[in-house]
Amino acid sequence: MPNKTLLATLTLGAAIALAGPAFAEKLQAKLDGKSEVPANASAGTGTADIDYDAATKKLSWKLTYSGLSGPATAAHFHGPAEAGKNSGVAVAIPNATSSPVEGSATLTDAQAADLLAGKYYVNVHTAANPGGEIRGQVTK
Repeated sequence: MPNKTLLATLTLGAAIALAGPAFAEKLQAKLDGKSEVPANASAGTGTADIDYDAATKKLSWKLTYSGLSGPATAAHFHGPAEAGKNSGVAVAIPNATSSPVEGSATLTDAQAADLLAGKYYVNVHTAANPGGEIRGQVTK
């Protein structure tokens, strides 16, 4: 009997380990004015800590920024675009007028592919820099 109990315990443990939560991809973006296209002299900086769960296609973020020329007017994930290129808004970051801001969104298959291929960037916009004051490419 002790061997059956041990085997059952090991089997149950393996099943729980394999059925555990999906592993989220850990991504991030370091934002500054030099990364904008065209670059600007903003003293602003920021960081986006990003999780992506491939099983649910859920993108979650915590965006923190400081030193902007004025209040943030908006923030977004843009793509698809490599560093040095501009693209349209892919995912809005609501309530980004104060830092930090946290949120989540569910991506489409195409958006997920672009995100994981490094073709998304985070952009924080201000009145002085409506096209974007600080920007950072999303990387693993």
